[in-house]
Amino acid sequence: MDALTIKEAKRLNDTMVTEEHLILHAANVAACMGAMAEHFGADKEHWEAVGYLHDYDYEKYPEEHLAHTEAPLREAGVPEDDIRAILSHGYGICSDVEPITEMEKSLFTVDELSGIIQAAARMRPNGITDMAVKSFMKKWKDKRFAAGCDRDLILRGCEMLNMDIRDVAEICIRGMQEHADELGLGQPAQ
Repeated sequence: MDALTIKEAKRLNDTMVTEEHLILHAANVAACMGAMAEHFGADKEHWEAVGYLHDYDYEKYPEEHLAHTEAPLREAGVPEDDIRAILSHGYGICSDVEPITEMEKSLFTVDELSGIIQAAARMRPNGITDMAVKSFMKKWKDKRFAAGCDRDLILRGCEMLNMDIRDVAEICIRGMQEHADELGLGQPAQ
């Protein structure tokens, strides 16, 4: 395969991931990655596909995350650059593959960031549909809110990208807004 597609990423992910919250996380990260691709003038669907597949082995091997990713994805024909990007999102945690490209740095950053955005959107009457970065930043500053999301790691990623957290969050919010209904973050039915 020349480039990973979202269809192929979903097919591969479905062979390993069955838990609804992990499938939703994959979709959140994919939405953020698509928006980051647009920001950098890159191929949106390709970045979405890499984002969708990033936690390929997590459900089955949470204690050995990314140790069971490289060989099966290579065997499935996933391009080496895409495998490297996926491995790099665990840099310093469960991988020694340092994020170097814009795609890799973006994935490293938005993996955790998407969780805080999702949690913040769920607190709002209109979900993410009318969420602004200012609203997100209030939640960001409250360390007790979405405490399981590693803010230091997100800030490290922003630093790698030479971007401010507000700018990255704004891009990701926009990306998630495009997929609000699919992510369960749209306006509730009246």
